[in-house]
Amino acid sequence: MPLETLVATELAEPVDPRVTAMAAALAARYPDAARSVLFYGSCLREANVDGLMLDFYLIVSDYRAAYGPGWLAFANRHVPPNVFPFEHDGLIAKYAVLSEDDFVRLASSATRNVSVWARFAQPSRLVWAADQGATTHAALAIAGAAPALLSAARPLLADRLGVAELWEGAFALTYGAELRAERKGRASSVVGADPDRYARFTAPALATAGLGATIEGGIVNFAATIASTDRKAAEAAWRRRRREGKALTLLRLAKASTTYAGGIDYLAWKINRHAGAAIEIKPWQRRWPILGALALLPRLVLRGAVR
Repeated sequence: MPLETLVATELAEPVDPRVTAMAAALAARYPDAARSVLFYGSCLREANVDGLMLDFYLIVSDYRAAYGPGWLAFANRHVPPNVFPFEHDGLIAKYAVLSEDDFVRLASSATRNVSVWARFAQPSRLVWAADQGATTHAALAIAGAAPALLSAARPLLADRLGVAELWEGAFALTYGAELRAERKGRASSVVGADPDRYARFTAPALATAGLGATIEGGIVNFAATIASTDRKAAEAAWRRRRREGKALTLLRLAKASTTYAGGIDYLAWKINRHAGAAIEIKPWQRRWPILGALALLPRLVLRGAVR
């Protein structure tokens, strides 16, 4: 089955009706700009939304239509995405805002930054769309994510490896390219949540990426061996991704202090949940959230959450 068809089918799978209702309420906040709302992340994997923070991407026609002129449109255009909290009918969420053009670009190999294509190489659901054009656009954009992931990771992976090892190795590289609070083995748990899904996606994603391979008995055999010069170039590229990705995370964190109410509390919650920490936010960190967030970074490093 072609990759685009697999993606479109997966996007259409049902979710908890409360998630659908929340997505519609979110889109209603941007009546002149909302194009689609995508649901992704740990709540989707675990099929549990009670007491957790849901993750959405809101795709808009353009930033001026979403915000009007001013700081928010400028910030979203130059340091995408903007991230905001949202509550509806007893559920809480955060949502990231991207324009349709930026979504296509950031979900593809057109960018070195892993943030979007790493997330959308994982399962997601289209929980609201303005029209059929928006539905088609979202599917086409997301179909670029898995090929971007595997293309970037391939030079650093073995020539022969299991399907799960392929995806786990690729995701592990992306976690190292962001300041993310994740336990060791996070990549394995992501793939292990739905191994059949990744098995279905492997051959179409590799073919779309132009990576020649055969798959027999759950083993991927790449047709071409990676030359040592190409491997060294890839290692340098991933070092650059790590530098740029972590710097960009800090920049987004600084920006979020102006857009995300209670952002420092969310950061602590995220660290505690994924890194097994017990961080408590002090009053001064709420008063100066940028400095407070930066003060958490050494603790992340000590726990091995930043790799």
